[in-house]
Amino acid sequence: MVNTHRKLILNIYCSAIILPQICICSQFTSSSNDQYNENPGVFPVATNGEPFPWRELRLPTKVIPLHYDLFVHPNLTSLDFVASEKIEVLVRDTTQFIILHSHGLEIMNATLQSEEDLRYKKSGEKLTVLSYPAHQQIALLVPEKLMADLRYSVAIDFQAKLADGFEGFYKSTYRTLGGETRTIAVTDFEPTHARMAFPCFDEPLFKANFSIKIRRESRHIALSNMPKVKTIEREGGLLEDHFETTVKMSTYLVAYIVCDFASVSGTASSGVKVSIYASPDKWSQTHYALEASLKLLDFYENYFNIHYPLPKLDLVAIPDFESGAMENWGLVTYRETSLLFDPKTSSTSDKLWVTKVIAHELAHQWFGNLVTMEWWNDIWLNEGFATYMELISVNVTYPELQFDNIFLNDCFEVIKSDSLNSSRPVSKQAETPTQIQEMFDDISYKKGACLLNMLKDFLSEEKFKKGIIHYLKKFSYRNAKNDDLWSSLSNSCLESDFTSGGFCYSDSKTTSNTLTFLEENVEVKDIMTTWTRQKGIPLVVVEQEGRLLKLRQERFLNGVFRDDPEWGALQERYLWHIPVTYSTSSSNAIHRHLLTSKTDTLYLPEKTSWVKLNVDSNGYYIVHYEAHGWDQLIAVLNQNHTLLRPKDRIGLIHDAFQLVSIPSDVLKIVYSVGAQTTEGWNYLLEQYGLSLSGAEKNKILYALSTSKHQEKLIKLIDLGMEGKVIKTQDLASLLYAIARNPKGQQLAWNFVKENWTHLLERFELSSFPMRIIISGTTSHFSSKDELQEVKLFFESLQTQGSYLEIFQIVLETISKNIKWLEKNLPSLRNWLLISI
Repeated sequence: MVNTHRKLILNIYCSAIILPQICICSQFTSSSNDQYNENPGVFPVATNGEPFPWRELRLPTKVIPLHYDLFVHPNLTSLDFVASEKIEVLVRDTTQFIILHSHGLEIMNATLQSEEDLRYKKSGEKLTVLSYPAHQQIALLVPEKLMADLRYSVAIDFQAKLADGFEGFYKSTYRTLGGETRTIAVTDFEPTHARMAFPCFDEPLFKANFSIKIRRESRHIALSNMPKVKTIEREGGLLEDHFETTVKMSTYLVAYIVCDFASVSGTASSGVKVSIYASPDKWSQTHYALEASLKLLDFYENYFNIHYPLPKLDLVAIPDFESGAMENWGLVTYRETSLLFDPKTSSTSDKLWVTKVIAHELAHQWFGNLVTMEWWNDIWLNEGFATYMELISVNVTYPELQFDNIFLNDCFEVIKSDSLNSSRPVSKQAETPTQIQEMFDDISYKKGACLLNMLKDFLSEEKFKKGIIHYLKKFSYRNAKNDDLWSSLSNSCLESDFTSGGFCYSDSKTTSNTLTFLEENVEVKDIMTTWTRQKGIPLVVVEQEGRLLKLRQERFLNGVFRDDPEWGALQERYLWHIPVTYSTSSSNAIHRHLLTSKTDTLYLPEKTSWVKLNVDSNGYYIVHYEAHGWDQLIAVLNQNHTLLRPKDRIGLIHDAFQLVSIPSDVLKIVYSVGAQTTEGWNYLLEQYGLSLSGAEKNKILYALSTSKHQEKLIKLIDLGMEGKVIKTQDLASLLYAIARNPKGQQLAWNFVKENWTHLLERFELSSFPMRIIISGTTSHFSSKDELQEVKLFFESLQTQGSYLEIFQIVLETISKNIKWLEKNLPSLRNWLLISI
C-alpha cells in the first residue's frame, strides 16, 4: 500500500486542464536522504560494475515528470525502431541522480538541460547512464546536484527491436485475402510495459502530458492517443505525424500504432469523433462496433455528467493481441474477436461479447484514465468498476441482450474460485511486475464488480451514482485509493452542493459520512474494508423460529467440511459486514440489515411462512437455510414458483449446488459432431484458415479440439506454437480445450511440461495466457498420483526461481477433486447399482 502519511510540499490544487504553471499533487511522498552518498556499498551493482544508486522496486519521488516529448520511428521491414525523448521534470528535493524505468532498450545518449540552459539555448550536459536490469531501472547521474523546486529537461536517444510478444512496442501480422503477410507495429503498456518502448517513470502515480511524433512510410498511417495536428515530409519519402499534447495521464495509457488499416467514423452527441479501425479485408465487420460505441459514449457522458475529455476516440482491432482489449486513452486496442462483428457468421452471444467489451473499455475512459488508482494493489478500482459499468450501460443501451443474466453468472463464476483457500483479497500488496500482472484476474474484475453491485443495492442506486460522480469529479486527472472511493460514497455532496457555511443540503435524507437507513451510523469504509482486505466469501446460515430470525456467518470453503481437522483454523479471524436483504411470504417489501457480528437475531414484524435471503442475488454471499428453511422454500416453488423472483430462484439453485463442493463441467459442445470424422476435421481446419470472422474461428477451433484422434490434437498444438494458421495468442485457449477432451488430457499436460521453456519465450510467466495454460491443463486431475506429479513439476520450477500463485490454486483444486471423489464415490456407485 502507498504510505498514507503524506508530506505536503506545496498546497496547490491540481487543475484538470493543462496549465503552464507548476502543479504539484500532494499524493507524492517525500524520499529519504541520499543514503547512496553516505554508504554506496549497500546498493546493488549496475551492469558496468558500479554501484547503482537506488535499491527499491518503486521509484523515488524526488524527481517527477511534467511532460514527455516523444519521437518514434519504427521500421516495419527491419522490425526495429529508433526513438528520442525529452522529459521535462520537476525536482522536489535536491538529488544527484534521476531513476527511470527502462527494459530492453539500448540507451545511446542522455543529456540534461537546466531552465537557464533552455533559456539561453545552451547545449545539455552529458549524463552517465547506469543500468540495473533486475529492477528494470536506469540511473542518470548528473555532474552537479539538481536543485529543489527547479525544472530540468532530460533528453535521451534510444533504440530497440520491435518486441516478439504482446507487450511494449511489438509487431503484429495479418494475411490479406490475396495471401500476403503484412506487418504493423502496436503498443500495449499495461501494467508495466511502457518501459519497453521508452525510458519513463512507469508507475501510475507519475502522471504527465505527452507530445508524440511518429515517423512512417507513406503506405502506412499512424495513430496515437490524440488527434493528428500536422504531417511533415522528411527525407527518403518518409512522413512524420505530430499529435496534439495529451491530457495528464499515466504512462500505461500511452499508445501509438503504425498500420495500413481502414476505418469507419461517426460523431457522438457531444461532438467527439469515433472511429473503428481494422485490416482492410475486415473493414465490413466494423459497423456494429461504431454503432455500439456511439451509443455507449453518449450514455457514459450523461451518466457521469462529465464530458469525455478528448476530441476523438479510436477503437482498433489488432490481429495479435494478448488480452481482450486495452483502454489506452483515446486509442483503445482490441483483439479482433472483441471488436469485429460479422452478421453472417457471428451469433447473438458474439454480439453480446463485443458490446460488453466496448462498454468495459469506454467505462475505463473515466474509471482508470480520468481517475487512476495510486498503485496496482487497487487495480480493482479500475477493473471492478469497468466490469460493473458493463451491467449499467448495456442494460440501458441494449436491453434486448439481457445482460443481467450474464452478470449474475460472472458473480457465480468468481464465487467458485473465491471459495478456495488459495484465493486472495481484492486489494493486495503487489510490488514486482509478476505480482502486479497476477492482480489482473477474476478477483479484480468479477468480484470487484459484484461487490460494487451489492453496495449499490444497499445504498440505493441514486446515492451510489451520486457518490461515483463525486469521486470522479474530485479526483479528475489525479490518483485515488480505496478509502477515497468509500469517502465519496459516504459523502456524495458535490462542490456545488455546499452552502457558504460549509454544509451540504443537496440531500435532506442523508447525513454526511453515514448510512442513515441503519439504526446505527456506519461508514461505508467500515463495511467495504471487510470485503476488500480479506479473501473469500461468507456463508450466511439462517434459521427461522416463529417471528425470530437467527443469523450466523462463517467463511464458506469449497471442499473443506465442518468435520475436517483444518476447518476451525481456516475460520479464525474472518468476519464480514454483510448487507443482508430478505423478503418474506407476508409482504413484497425488501428488508435490509447489516450483519456485523458472527451471530445476530432479528424480530420479524409479522408472522410469515417462509423467508428468502439475498434478494435478487445482489449480495456476494451464499445462504444456507437450517431446520425447515429449505423445505419451506421448496414447498413455495412447488406451489407457485412465481412467488419468488426469477433471480431469487436462480440464486437458490446456485447456493444449493455450492452447498452440496459438485464439480462443474465447462465443456461447451459446439460444432463437435462434424469434427469426429477425418474428412470433417480436415475441412474445418481448412475453413479455419480461410475465415475472416474471429467468432467463427473460435467455434471451429473448439470443434477441432474435440477430436478423439491424438495425432490431430498434436497437429493443432504444433500449429498454435508455429503461430501462422493458428495465432499464438489462441494457444492458451486451445490447450485448455484439448485438456477438456479425455483423449487430450494427458497430451496437453505432457506438452506443457516438455515445452515449458518454449512457452516462456512466447508468454510472460505471470501473463493471463500462462495462467490459463497452467490451470487448464491440470485442474481436471483427481488422483493422488496426478497431484504428486503436478506438485513435483511445480517444485522444480520453484527451484529455478519461477513460482506463481496459480500453482497453489491448481494444487488446491486437484486436492479438492480428490476429496470430492473420496467422499462421494461410494454414494455414486450405490446410486448407479440401484439405477441399474
